[in-house]
Amino acid sequence: MQAAAHITVIGAGFGALSTVREIRQRDPHAHITLVAPRAELHYLPGIIWIPSGLRTREQLVVPLDRFFARMKVQHVAAEVTGLREGGRVVLTTAGGLRNDALVIASGGRFIKKLPGIEHAITPCEGITAAERIRDRLRAMTGGTIAVGFAGNPNEPSAVRGGPMFEFLFGLDEQLKREGRRNQFDIVFFNPSTEPGSRLGPKAVQHLLAEMQRRGIGTRLGHKLVRFDADRVVTEGGSFPADLILFMPGMTGNAWFDQTELARSLGGLLKADAQCRVEGTEHVYVVGDSGSFPGPDWMPKQAHMADLQAAAAADNLLKGLRGETPTTTFKVELICIIDAIDHGTLVFRNARRQIILPSSRLFHWAKRFFEGAYLRKYR
Repeated sequence: MQAAAHITVIGAGFGALSTVREIRQRDPHAHITLVAPRAELHYLPGIIWIPSGLRTREQLVVPLDRFFARMKVQHVAAEVTGLREGGRVVLTTAGGLRNDALVIASGGRFIKKLPGIEHAITPCEGITAAERIRDRLRAMTGGTIAVGFAGNPNEPSAVRGGPMFEFLFGLDEQLKREGRRNQFDIVFFNPSTEPGSRLGPKAVQHLLAEMQRRGIGTRLGHKLVRFDADRVVTEGGSFPADLILFMPGMTGNAWFDQTELARSLGGLLKADAQCRVEGTEHVYVVGDSGSFPGPDWMPKQAHMADLQAAAAADNLLKGLRGETPTTTFKVELICIIDAIDHGTLVFRNARRQIILPSSRLFHWAKRFFEGAYLRKYR
């Protein structure tokens, strides 16, 4: 009888937890070790509702102890610092961990090289960032709010634009509800003339039209130079900003530099169509950590990480059984761009692009999905 495999999963976000579920569904006997600093899932899609008070930290942090017990997962509370022996040993602040197979789902890292970026809040850094936005907004009596994002020039997919549109429209809606909108200017800025192009041309047109309808100014098509404490400076000029929300492009985790794993030009782990890190044996990558073959609009979002997790789990177990890993994942984008009480649905795959206009139904669909997703882990 073959001994149970020892599988290590790095991370505690969507990709990592989906990988655990997918492995356990296929193999009830595998020994699964998950490495992450805390046994918690932070549900980051919900942080868009923190500034308005629709969500709090307590509602978005899910303890994972019960999930780990159900899935028979050993949690190692540590930071990963590198790999040895082609990935067979994971180096951590708690010591080395040996495995038969490895899944890296530790997310991405925001590129913080723009001069003055300390003057901006990066919302998707987590719940604390969203709370800073909430508190800053409460203290403001007026002024200019600047909201923008940029990408990784060497990695077209390593960008998080969707949440920034949600913060943009959500803040506009919130200020209207508070009766304060006329005291604020809101400006959206982006180095591209077609921001959000990965969502599809129809979506770009819709988003820009929505900005115009809401009286949101735009500064598009000029490379960013720097942020000052009260100003956004671009190659096409500058404009005042009392609160700057900015999402830079993403690259790989710092600990990737302490490995020999193949990297893309943008610094992510280079994967094949089966989610295997190129040039390795039994080492897979899922979600924001990876650079995958496919269209340049391939999204960095939880849904995509879930699809990759299923493929990685299937291929990993096939490889351990001596079979050829052949499972691939489909590429599709599903996004509800929310504005507190209504949202716009955007869908894209290889065949079609669909955008359905703003509706309260889509807002409630987003909230229903949140509840259903988190019930898997509570």
